[in-house]
Amino acid sequence: MNPLRLIESRPGAFSLLLDAGTTQVDGLVEELGHEPNGYFWEGVARFLVSTEAGALEGRFSYDPEGSMFCAYGADRDALQELGGLLSAVAADGDRMRSLVGAAEAAGFEFDD
Repeated sequence: MNPLRLIESRPGAFSLLLDAGTTQVDGLVEELGHEPNGYFWEGVARFLVSTEAGALEGRFSYDPEGSMFCAYGADRDALQELGGLLSAVAADGDRMRSLVGAAEAAGFEFDD
């Protein structure tokens, strides 16, 4: 799941974290007109869940900041699956370009 990490913040409570500015696609994200901050990555996560992983809907919550993306909840498996989806996008420029293009075509707005 690099560059994401999944931690157990307390027994039965998990957080999926991504430090903003640490992915292979940060420069591309900026070229596409976005700021690769935690809020942008929340948008990526929400778009992925809505378009590719509907079974994850409602299984965790989001709490991003400018410097970090965070999703949290008790469902470790759901967060692990989300981490895999985000990790794939964070490491693949073509995948990121395609995702942003599809989001824009669908009228989705990133809150970055």
